[in-house]
Amino acid sequence: MKQAILLLLSCLQLGAGQTVLGAYIFHRHGDRTSKSLPPVLLTPQGADQSRRSGAWYRHRYVAGNASSKIHGISSDIVDLSQISAASPVDDILQSSAQAFLQGLYPPVSNRSSDQSAGVDALLDGYQFIPINIEGPSTNNPNSEANMWLQSGSACPRALQSTKSYFESSDYLAKLKDTKDFYEALLPVYENTFPRDEASFEQAYAIYDLVHVSTLPPSNSKISHPELLTPEAQAQLYTLASAHEWGLAYNSSERIRAVAGSILAGQIVQKLNATLQTPLSNTSTNRLTIQFGPYATFMSFFGLSQAPRASTSFYGIVDYASSFVIELVTDATIPSSPAADNPVNPEDVYIRFLFANGAASEENPPQVFPLFGQPETKLEWSTFVDEMAKFSFAKPADWCTACGVTGGICSTENTNDDGTSYLVVGVNGAVIILVVVLILVAVTLWPAVLRIVKKEEVSLSRAARAEQCCQRDV
Repeated sequence: MKQAILLLLSCLQLGAGQTVLGAYIFHRHGDRTSKSLPPVLLTPQGADQSRRSGAWYRHRYVAGNASSKIHGISSDIVDLSQISAASPVDDILQSSAQAFLQGLYPPVSNRSSDQSAGVDALLDGYQFIPINIEGPSTNNPNSEANMWLQSGSACPRALQSTKSYFESSDYLAKLKDTKDFYEALLPVYENTFPRDEASFEQAYAIYDLVHVSTLPPSNSKISHPELLTPEAQAQLYTLASAHEWGLAYNSSERIRAVAGSILAGQIVQKLNATLQTPLSNTSTNRLTIQFGPYATFMSFFGLSQAPRASTSFYGIVDYASSFVIELVTDATIPSSPAADNPVNPEDVYIRFLFANGAASEENPPQVFPLFGQPETKLEWSTFVDEMAKFSFAKPADWCTACGVTGGICSTENTNDDGTSYLVVGVNGAVIILVVVLILVAVTLWPAVLRIVKKEEVSLSRAARAEQCCQRDV
């Protein structure tokens, strides 16, 4: 087994002469309590999942002996100009991001004290890394407590598309065909879901309640566990995945996957900025980590045709799952003064890796092709062209696709290049260094995991569709 793991890891390592110029990681939160039993809290196991994932990425990209070290990145003491971390305003996601960063850049013992000032460094050299507030999610705090996580971001056309799923033939057929299945399991969850709500309409909510209850240590009591056979649990997952995929993506209505379009635009923007920077410039962003919900994974997977490589991309990703897009070159990295120039984009390609569950030696991210391409090594220009088919490169793209003309989409609030003045201000000013939260997170986890507002478990189809489309990336 150990030899097989080492062999797989060696396949992920760079070949001779290859250099990683930058990377963009998209990550789900760790294990949490059930959404049906508020308050929704990140568990100690969930925090450790995120930390271990951060440690795995450290050993791949950051450490001095990293297998695929990012060019020029600081190994032990974090250089805040080289990395950026982002999360919506959400207790679970932000706490997971904090734990991930602990693994990525752990405390540095030789910085544990400042003798000249006579002050000991906090937490034995803990490294404080700011977490950016990502996108319009600031309008919807505690969004991980919501039952449906698609990101319409106040996009009317996305909202309408999502509502139409509940009227589709596929949804109505599954609602009818699975009626007996859900009623047979009613004794398991009848204390939370009465008979008239135990159906495919609540597919994800039911799966979430059951799934959390089966994780060790169990976060909730559940009745009649003997009914939860492996086959029943697998069916609950399959149906929940189908339900959420229907809300997150539709090939004939791409606006439904607006969350994936926003994410795609951010990925290209970040990686392009890294590519355009001279190699000698060590004060440039090389690694981006963004935390977000499972539905954004689904939206992006649908848009990028990931299921063509594996049908597993249709499923709800597990806790602490992540994908990463690497910027790689085979060209020889020159020394100064040639290093004062960026790498030629024609010599650059991208590689897409995905780990379902926390990245680790036992579960390393695997390489997959995107866009239906046969090769996993995709030229940068091809990647940009494919992403441009569905990504939102600037707020004006979102405004046009969503049919919004007021607010930040009005002409008086937009630059000539389509960039919103409001977005420019937010991106430049709204950065949170969660010092207090990190201190409490390390010393007393329960104090960090703030109580969220209790949500109604059962919602009408229209109300749930509207809620899911107000969810942010």
